[in-house]
Amino acid sequence: QVQLVQSGGGLVQAGGSLRLSCAASGRTFSSYAMGWFRQAPGKERELVAAIVWRGYSTYYADSVKGRFTISRDNAKNTMYLQINSLKPEDTAVYYCAAGDSFPGRRPQEYDYWGQGTQVTVSS
Repeated sequence: QVQLVQSGGGLVQAGGSLRLSCAASGRTFSSYAMGWFRQAPGKERELVAAIVWRGYSTYYADSVKGRFTISRDNAKNTMYLQINSLKPEDTAVYYCAAGDSFPGRRPQEYDYWGQGTQVTVSS
């Protein structure tokens, strides 16, 4: 089992920045990759970024390239999502997830999920 606990998020003005964190515990070695998803009201959950847990490969959705940066600290078993130049359309609940596929664009490809954190961007 892998447990994921998220922190960060909140209300920020357009153009601002946030950093989301996802601390993993349990059998983290069993997960090959991790990702950040977001889900806006009335929309499907979408992958915005993914990273290989042991390695350096990353993936970004076109809508966030150049603004979002995914990273991980293996010593702390923690993954991060740095979000810069926030836009109102970035408003969503953000979830971290762990799974066996990279980049794992579908939620079904992930086995473990964080509790979600709200990011709201005001214009």
